Amino acid sequence: MEPKKLKIREAVVVEGKYDKIRLSSLIDGVIVETGGFAIFKDRERMELIRALARTRGIVILTDSDGAGQLIRSRLSSSIPPSQMKNAFIPEMTGKEKRKTAPSRAGTLGVEGMDTEILLRALKRAGVLPQASLAPSGTPITRGDLYELGLTGVSGSKEKRERLLASFGLPRRLSPRNLIEALNAVTNLEQLQKWLQHAG
Repeated sequence: MEPKKLKIREAVVVEGKYDKIRLSSLIDGVIVETGGFAIFKDRERMELIRALARTRGIVILTDSDGAGQLIRSRLSSSIPPSQMKNAFIPEMTGKEKRKTAPSRAGTLGVEGMDTEILLRALKRAGVLPQASLAPSGTPITRGDLYELGLTGVSGSKEKRERLLASFGLPRRLSPRNLIEALNAVTNLEQLQKWLQHAG
C-alpha cells in the first residue's frame, strides 16, 4: 500500500524536474519548477509564481548549494515575505542515483534527500497538512479550454485574458502554464460558472 501523501495548500517551488518528481511522491499539491537559472529570464514563469504566492502562498525548497541559494534569493527578492515560506534541506555529501558523478558542490539536492528529511524541512517551514485541497473538482484539460472557447477560436485571446485577470493570474501564459495555473486556483465546474456569468 502506497503511503498517504501530505496534502498542502501552498505551492512548492523547486529547481528542476527531478526535484518535482521526487516531491510529487510525498505531497499532494501544486509543485512548480524554476528550470534552474532559467527563472532569471523567464518572466512568464516568474509571473506564475507571483500569482501562486498571492492566491495560495508558496514554499521555496531549493538545493543547499550555491546555485540553490542564488535561486532562493531571486525568488525571495520578488515575493512579499507574507506570501512565502522557506524550507531548507541540510548540506549532505553524496550523489543522486540517476547521476554518474556528484554535482559540482558534491552535495545531494532535493531529489536525493530521504523522505523524512524533506517532510521535516516542510514542517519546519510551517507547512501544515490540509484536510482538503482547494480547489476540488474536475481538473481542467487543454481540450476543455478549446471546448469552452478559451483557445483556438476567434476572440479566445481576449476571453482568456479576462479570465486570467479575474483569477489574479498573469495575462500571458503558455498553454502548459495556463493549465497549471488554472488548476492551481479553480476547477472545471468553477470555470464553466465563470464563463456563464461573463457571457
